[in-house]
Amino acid sequence: MAGDQGSRALARIEQALARIEAASRSAASDDSARQLRQLEERHSRLRDAVQDSLSQLDQLIEGAQG
Repeated sequence: MAGDQGSRALARIEQALARIEAASRSAASDDSARQLRQLEERHSRLRDAVQDSLSQLDQLIEGAQG
């Protein structure tokens, strides 16, 4: 009987560990998705800034050429 209780306790522990591991994978996945969105937003802002700078350079060159 003590063996059955021990086996059941071990089974419950293993199930709990499986749930913890699944939750940690999900949290890591959510964090990765958040980081990806932040990088995409930063990339967009940088791309816009570069386009603005190139536009200003074009205007300066045209102005210098008269």
